[in-house]
Amino acid sequence: MEIPIFIVDAFTNLPFKGNPAAVCLLNHELRDELYQKIAAEINLSETAFITADKPSVDFTKGSRFNLRWFTPTTEVNLCGHATLASAAVLFKHKQNMNSTVVFETRSGDLSVVQQGEDLVMDFPLNPPTKQVPDQFTELIMVSKTNICHCSFLLGVFMLCVLQASVGDHPVQDVYFNANTKKLLLRLEDTCDRSVLTGLQVKPDALLSSDKSGRVKGLIVTMKGSPDCQPSYDFYSRYFSPWNGIPEDPVCGSAHTVLASYWSEELGKKKMLAFQCSGRGGELQLELREDGRLNIAGKSVTVLQGTITL
Repeated sequence: MEIPIFIVDAFTNLPFKGNPAAVCLLNHELRDELYQKIAAEINLSETAFITADKPSVDFTKGSRFNLRWFTPTTEVNLCGHATLASAAVLFKHKQNMNSTVVFETRSGDLSVVQQGEDLVMDFPLNPPTKQVPDQFTELIMVSKTNICHCSFLLGVFMLCVLQASVGDHPVQDVYFNANTKKLLLRLEDTCDRSVLTGLQVKPDALLSSDKSGRVKGLIVTMKGSPDCQPSYDFYSRYFSPWNGIPEDPVCGSAHTVLASYWSEELGKKKMLAFQCSGRGGELQLELREDGRLNIAGKSVTVLQGTITL
């Protein structure tokens, strides 16, 4: 069996920036074990597998496709950068004739439209909930040192997360989204952007802080700098060692949580975001009236090849 594969850097217009995703084109479904083995072999944060929804449909004329995403260790329910990369392969390399392609996924139908150099994805919005003391009743130890850093008392779990991610830097808000299992920490506005970019997050410590499966990802974010150009509304970094990803360079699914949080904080429906990983990436966000989220970005293909099995 030969499987066409592409590696696409998403949320960037420059090679070796943004977030790389592998995209595999399949004529038929594979065994789950084989999906996972291929993703582990490629060893990027996400490998996407596109399959035509009908045997008679090809990648040039079809408008609906099945899409699945795998990290090196597990299948995930939602991935932004690998969806962007998948659409880029269909539009740019397969010259798909449709103005919109729709992916059938674990998170429902996700459509992608090509608008100039940008690809605009129709994604769900995942509002997070502010965390309060009674949500950590099973955690009885409290650090008085960190009380000044947060607006609530912290249990052992939160202390472990803070120590493993932000250390002694002050935290203003802690939010959680149960649907995505993502925990959001907002640094105080007094922090410089260099605090976020300089964080030395410890993946092993994060893993040991929660083994219940309740948390699958950690977002650390801060307010943007209006005096900088371009003027980003907010910055972030994202860590998911629970899914085999120590740090995800640019994470679209994390922005389904971030967009909801920052829209409330800033009173804006349209925002420009930057993820401050070593590679870095830019996302254009727009909250829609129907409660969903448009995520737009660019992409660059850096590799094409064939997997032979």
